[in-house]
Amino acid sequence: MKEFISEIVSIGRIRHRHLVQLLGYCRRKGELLLVYDYMQNGSRDKYLYCEENKPTLNWDQRFRIIKGISSGLLYLHERWDKVVIHRDIKASNVLLDNEMNGRLGDFGLARLYDHGTDLQTTHVVGTIGYLAPKLISTGKASPLTDVFAFGRFLLEVTCGQRPLNINTDDNQELLVDWVLEHWRKGSLTETVDTRLQGDYNVDEACLVLKLGLLCSHPFTNVRPNMQYVVQYLDRDLSLPELTHADMSFSILTLMQDEGFDPYILSSIISERIQSLID
Repeated sequence: MKEFISEIVSIGRIRHRHLVQLLGYCRRKGELLLVYDYMQNGSRDKYLYCEENKPTLNWDQRFRIIKGISSGLLYLHERWDKVVIHRDIKASNVLLDNEMNGRLGDFGLARLYDHGTDLQTTHVVGTIGYLAPKLISTGKASPLTDVFAFGRFLLEVTCGQRPLNINTDDNQELLVDWVLEHWRKGSLTETVDTRLQGDYNVDEACLVLKLGLLCSHPFTNVRPNMQYVVQYLDRDLSLPELTHADMSFSILTLMQDEGFDPYILSSIISERIQSLID
């Protein structure tokens, strides 16, 4: 508890226009509560998964939110006094201020450590659908596990779908697999949220989708850090040309190629996911 409160106090000193300001904390009936700035427009998923007859965000607003959250994450990972790993990046933790700017909030799972060192933790936390394979198998979080979750967020915002869906046969479908399939077929724009009714910047949408796939890669050394992500989104740097070899998302096949036993890996991942569900 002392360590947690110490980190919360430190996070309270963070100031960035795309991060929700943490004002303080209190304990009530044995429960620890965090107090943030009030965001009058609520969370991003309120607009992302609204009913067909409810207003949704247009593409310009979505792209501005994406760029804002990327700059906030860059600040957390590289620009502040310590490295801050958020560990729970998702649409419901992106809040909108009165000008509909995106701000990353909910630092209840965040962890801090000094630049040039590693975070010493093996406890898996986060949300199913946003967890990187290495995080599930080892429990070790890093800035690149945040990048993985941010990649899923990019796909979620652009496609208007959750990272993990249950189909009519009660089977789980990954959004990243569906987007990847369309990318291979050359029909990437068919994954863009239909509620936009075709009114969006095709180049920007394709950039975000490809970047989402790259950030969601199962191997950490393939993912870009947030410095590169911001440069890609600002068009200061060209996104690397994706190849079918680069984007082979069969995790078990990749691990087997690297000498891992796929049966053991599959068992580890299943056990980790089940423990999170329980």
